[in-house]
Amino acid sequence: MGACVLLCGGMFDGVADHLSGPVEILVEDDRIAQIGPTVRHPPDVQTIDLSGHTVSPGFIDCHVHLTMDAADLARQTLASSATKALKGLSIAREYMRYGFTTLRDMGCVDPDFPTVDLRNALAAGLVEGPRLVVAAHIISSSAGHGDLRGFYGPRWDIPVSAIADDAGAIKALVRREHAFGSDWIKTTNTGGYFSPGDDPARVTWFDDEMNLLAATARQLGMPVAVHTGAADGCRQAIRAGARSLEHAYLIDAEALAMAERAGAWLVPTMQMTQEDLHALHEHTLPCQAIWKFSRDSGSIVESQRLIAQSRVKIAYGTDCGMFPFSHGILEFQAMVAAGLTPLRALKAATSVAAELLGQDDIGVLAAGKHADIVAMPGDPLADIGVTARVDFVMKSGRIYRSPQRTPATSL
Repeated sequence: MGACVLLCGGMFDGVADHLSGPVEILVEDDRIAQIGPTVRHPPDVQTIDLSGHTVSPGFIDCHVHLTMDAADLARQTLASSATKALKGLSIAREYMRYGFTTLRDMGCVDPDFPTVDLRNALAAGLVEGPRLVVAAHIISSSAGHGDLRGFYGPRWDIPVSAIADDAGAIKALVRREHAFGSDWIKTTNTGGYFSPGDDPARVTWFDDEMNLLAATARQLGMPVAVHTGAADGCRQAIRAGARSLEHAYLIDAEALAMAERAGAWLVPTMQMTQEDLHALHEHTLPCQAIWKFSRDSGSIVESQRLIAQSRVKIAYGTDCGMFPFSHGILEFQAMVAAGLTPLRALKAATSVAAELLGQDDIGVLAAGKHADIVAMPGDPLADIGVTARVDFVMKSGRIYRSPQRTPATSL
């Protein structure tokens, strides 16, 4: 890949509370070699003029579903594993153009492991795209959010959901995830909005079941992410030792205080709420979601205000796949509309997200880190909407999008 120097008008490094700059960034191979007012310029170095831009660490989306399509979930779930992996690759490559250089996929609905295969292909350089961290499946109780059998009726036994209803089955599913390469364990302890036959306001694991799942994952060294809605579900997940709470639709002040004390992360997927509100008003929300979201929408918005006012660790996540990936970049604006500062939103998508994923070589612009760098015209601390105008994307030292239209490679 050689070397290049980025001439940057301003820099958000992922950790500072202000922009710095102008700065230059020297990238050699896949790493940042030097940052400063001026840096060395090796012979034949490529120079990229970003003097009218703010650079940032590559964005990290901690909650996507590359192999799920909520617009056609019942039918799309029956597609082959290969179809899902190939479609997921296409989506991931396009999403990287918005600035997302790392994704955490939060589960597929498939008897195989298509997202693990996709992650491995990306890591090996067989295909190009963002870095991928995966929870391979969504472990659920019967009648929980991960049980999609309600789409097909009781006469059909279609093996797409990872369902367990006793201690042995719970341990077996967690161990299977570990055996076949999942990075995370994903479970659901309340219902959801787009799944049939469940309710986000009701807890679906008993405490001993949730504790057993988390203990099995902990024994194997795997972090646990919990889809949760009801405040009681949030508290249950925190008590069990979940590393991240996904959505936390109906979280209350008590549960937020528990999360802060426990050091748990919240991934509140706030743009998803805006998408659902729009669909509700346009009468396009799936029928199984209408009664649940109509009842809860006001409470969800209030819970998001509480999250923004809290000191809990917030990581950027969208739930894309449940709505179009082209809208995922709007999570920044949704977070700020809920009450987060632009600075906290930017950190949520960079250094805080990297900490959640346990990856200390991304999420920050500093010498020695992976050269995952994006740039946008303007100042995102003054106007968070600038994040929707990313026009330069570098991942591991390779340029995938550039306003100069001279990328080393392109998607």
